[in-house]
Amino acid sequence: MDTRLQLLTHWIRQFPGFELCKAEPVSGDASFRRYFRVWQQAGAHGHRPFIVMDAPPEHEDCGPFVAIARHWHRQGVAVPDVVQADLDQGFLLLEDFGDSLMLGQLNDDSADRLYRNALEELTRIARQTSPADYPLPPYDTTLLEREMALFPDWLLEQQLGMSLENSERALLDTTFAMLRESALAQPEVTVHRDYHSRNLLVRPGEARPGVIDFQDAVTGPVTYDVVSLLKDCYIQWPEGRICGWLEAFRQSSLEAGLHRADPETFRQWFELMGMQRHLKAAGIFARLSIRDGKHGYLKDIPRTVHYLILASSRQPALRHFHEWLSDRVMPLIEATIGPAPRQPRERSLP
Repeated sequence: MDTRLQLLTHWIRQFPGFELCKAEPVSGDASFRRYFRVWQQAGAHGHRPFIVMDAPPEHEDCGPFVAIARHWHRQGVAVPDVVQADLDQGFLLLEDFGDSLMLGQLNDDSADRLYRNALEELTRIARQTSPADYPLPPYDTTLLEREMALFPDWLLEQQLGMSLENSERALLDTTFAMLRESALAQPEVTVHRDYHSRNLLVRPGEARPGVIDFQDAVTGPVTYDVVSLLKDCYIQWPEGRICGWLEAFRQSSLEAGLHRADPETFRQWFELMGMQRHLKAAGIFARLSIRDGKHGYLKDIPRTVHYLILASSRQPALRHFHEWLSDRVMPLIEATIGPAPRQPRERSLP
């Protein structure tokens, strides 16, 4: 018996127009949260859809989500309106943005339009201040190091069964230090922290994407979110297209006063920030499989580590890390998880 679903149904039926509604499963995500669609009787206007978030309070704190959502919504960011909230039970009634994830809408013809809109929304997010009732935590040394440690702890040792030698640990320490210092040297902005094609919804009649899954927002490096979007762990684009989109974001964020970097500096920030994020993501994908039984994320590991190999190949100071990834780690990944992706074909930007 799904006790949480019973509690959720009882909770939602107390509001006008929802007295007879049934909660229809929409999706879960990489956390303990679940989502359901409910329909409100709206008189002569028929039925209106809403989303109910189920976030068990023993596992999830809805407070940051509500604080950020309400603040960003007031400031014009395209996040769902919080219609009702019960933080003690972990239930939220939200505006419904539909089911059309950006990932499913991306192709060669739609990509420029969808990424342009997503980058414009990202600039809007980066300019936000912290909500008055929830100061955003900093993306500091402790958090950066904890995230990178997921790579050896969960992917290398637990998923791949590697026993790291002292020299390998020293190599990782040196690499992590370089990535950490680069991240901390960047101008700070508001960071969504998971801004990619599975957290953006294409809405009918709306150019701007609907933004979800923002409850882990922090104050941190200006390139973090654009790395999440353009070096997406779920889809890969040719280098030429990524460069064009990145330069468009550099210019818009420069005009917004978020940094003063030239193209070469911004690209270097982007490359090193991407490595930090992909170390984290590869470790999380392994953890989701091992700890949570969510094995579907394993298929994204070869692509994510391939990003690391490409980025490190452009950094002379990381030559030994690049060679180690290529010669020792990727062969194990390909033998036990799956092949690395082929480099996507280039297509010049219009």
